[in-house]
Amino acid sequence: MSVALRMALERDPDVALGTITTAATALGVAVVAGVAEAPSRGLHLSSAWPFLLAGLLSPGAAQILVTIAIRDSGASRVSMVFGTAPVVSVAIALIFLGEPARAPLIAGAVLVVAGGVELARERERPAHLNRLGLLYAFAGASLFAVRDNLVRHLAVGQTVVPPAVAAASALLGGTALIAVWARQGIGRRWLRFVPAGLLFGGSYVALFEAYYRGRVTVVAPLVAIESLVGVALSALLLRDSELVGKRLLLGAALIVAGGALIGATR
Repeated sequence: MSVALRMALERDPDVALGTITTAATALGVAVVAGVAEAPSRGLHLSSAWPFLLAGLLSPGAAQILVTIAIRDSGASRVSMVFGTAPVVSVAIALIFLGEPARAPLIAGAVLVVAGGVELARERERPAHLNRLGLLYAFAGASLFAVRDNLVRHLAVGQTVVPPAVAAASALLGGTALIAVWARQGIGRRWLRFVPAGLLFGGSYVALFEAYYRGRVTVVAPLVAIESLVGVALSALLLRDSELVGKRLLLGAALIVAGGALIGATR
């Protein structure tokens, strides 16, 4: 999603248009998934309001920050910052959800942090990179982490809402917030942002399905593999503007190693 959104933003840097199109397209994907899931589990729309509110955090406020970050700092480095979100997720899960603190989980989280440190030490940066964009990315990633824990808390014996319906509800809440924010900036050049929205929608539904089945301390760090994929695709598709160097690759490798360690813990 990050790379697809960056490619669209290079053609049209309209953050408002990019954010609302991405979120609205993802909402469409989630609605289709929710309807497909309904025959076996029901929709339970009246019980979905907590997910609607969670969506105000992410994808609502978070997606606004993330789109700005990708425009200002590029897809590869923002993907790396996303990789630090599991550390926040794991910390919240350990403190507030009472999930067990096992040594491999902590070690995996440390590796993820080490990957973020490599990003901070990087010297070869593209001229367009704005450090403020990385702060926006981290703020967005932190909102992702809060959302992750809210979803997991609701999913464990707290709701009858199926995961795809929950994902659609969160995307509806987030899209509504983004629409209020972006109403002055919406134009007609929305088609170029649709691929990012399709990818975002598919990943969002998959994420909710995962949190209905697994602990935050397991799922969130595995999601950090996104960092390696984002860096690899940036090097392949955006090599002229992203300047993917050794430290960036090392950081991505550390994050993936952390995710693999946590996955092996199960």
